[in-house]
Amino acid sequence: MTSPVLEVPPGPFLERLKERLKQFPELTPPPWSYFVKTGVHRERRPEQPDWWHMRAASILRRLYLDGPVGVSRLRTYYGGRQNRGQAPEHFRKGGGKIIRTILQQLEKAELVEKVGNKGRRPTKKGVELLYEVAAETRRRRK
Repeated sequence: MTSPVLEVPPGPFLERLKERLKQFPELTPPPWSYFVKTGVHRERRPEQPDWWHMRAASILRRLYLDGPVGVSRLRTYYGGRQNRGQAPEHFRKGGGKIIRTILQQLEKAELVEKVGNKGRRPTKKGVELLYEVAAETRRRRK
């Protein structure tokens, strides 16, 4: 039996999950999030006004698929190639402060829990939220 989260396309699923996460008061973007780049490999800050909630939705989905996952592995996932001018490009990890802050907010919302030294994974409440959004996405696609 496959997971309902894997049965729906990630794009529409993350859009719906982002809207549901906006309803949680714990998941508010900090004031510095409007001016920060998402990693050293980026040249500009995100253009989407609600990028914080989209990243939170993406992290929650990633924890469900790969969990338990720590900040270091998530930094690798959200990294990219850094343009170094004439020199060859190199891979750089994404910013850790953003990921840590979102994980702490998801913990306050009781959607994520720590698993010893292995990282974090979604709680029962978090998995139920993911399943609800997946079912809603599947209904809307038909």
